[in-house]
Amino acid sequence: ACRAGTKTAYFFGNDGKLLPQYGWFLANSKNKYQKVGTKKPNPWGLYDMLGNVSEWVLDQYVPNYFDSIGSIDPVITPSSRYPKSIRGGSYLDNPITMRCAARSYSEPQLNKRDPQMPKSRWWLTDGMNIGFRMVRPLKQPTKTEADAFYAKYLGN
Repeated sequence: ACRAGTKTAYFFGNDGKLLPQYGWFLANSKNKYQKVGTKKPNPWGLYDMLGNVSEWVLDQYVPNYFDSIGSIDPVITPSSRYPKSIRGGSYLDNPITMRCAARSYSEPQLNKRDPQMPKSRWWLTDGMNIGFRMVRPLKQPTKTEADAFYAKYLGN
């Protein structure tokens, strides 16, 4: 989604000097997230794929991800909540972290102040610069298919 079919460091090319036109990051954000959709979109018309808030994605964080994935994308480990990949860079990051291929990882500390019991999968109280990336299948799964997916890959 972020790369939008491109092969360059950023979906707009390799020149990081153009980043202020496409994303909010450390140099232009005033240390806070900004209104969505105020920068230029990527070639697929998606806004804020670089910067503003990083996205926690379904992929498991694997240090040598690009050497090991083969044809498996995303890499999902059943019942393993941490570490998940964090993509896209945020308003607190430098341009190098905004590259389409750049990844970071989630840690349990991001969730430690979650007021819910049991703790939520998505509440990142201590990760204020992290959101999550929505995923939509091309064909809507049935309730049975969706329940089977969540049971297999996300556990309880």
